[in-house]
Amino acid sequence: MTNLSSQRRLASEILKTGENRVWINPEYIGDVEGAITREEIKKLIHENVITSLPEKGVSRSRAKIIREKKRKGRRQGPGSYTGSPKANVTKKEAWMIKVRSLRRKLRELKASRTITEETYTEFYRMIGSGRFESIADLERYLKAKDLWRKR
Repeated sequence: MTNLSSQRRLASEILKTGENRVWINPEYIGDVEGAITREEIKKLIHENVITSLPEKGVSRSRAKIIREKKRKGRRQGPGSYTGSPKANVTKKEAWMIKVRSLRRKLRELKASRTITEETYTEFYRMIGSGRFESIADLERYLKAKDLWRKR
């Protein structure tokens, strides 16, 4: 293996690129080895024996694929959430979700005649005051107080 470091250095200065981007044609290594002056290197550059390789960029192909998937609504699962839970769902939104689901369950129980109208009214108020944490909590309370209507 021949040492062409000085030729590579001169070529990089002439081409105004880094030494790693200087390409020397392997078929003309003997000619390049003999070239020791700037003029000789310039001549070899003119003859395309020594050329500059193109700049390497960062590939955007993966980024484009991800952007396309996000546009379709993918990649939005729980692993993608950043910030505190309160940042993703505000206290008010969390409250609204809870209260609406509890009231929906209460309406279903009234419609299926599992609870009475009086019980419905009483529990509607309790839901509004924040008595229950979840639907399961509401059902536990109803069973504990024995308010399920007998068939």
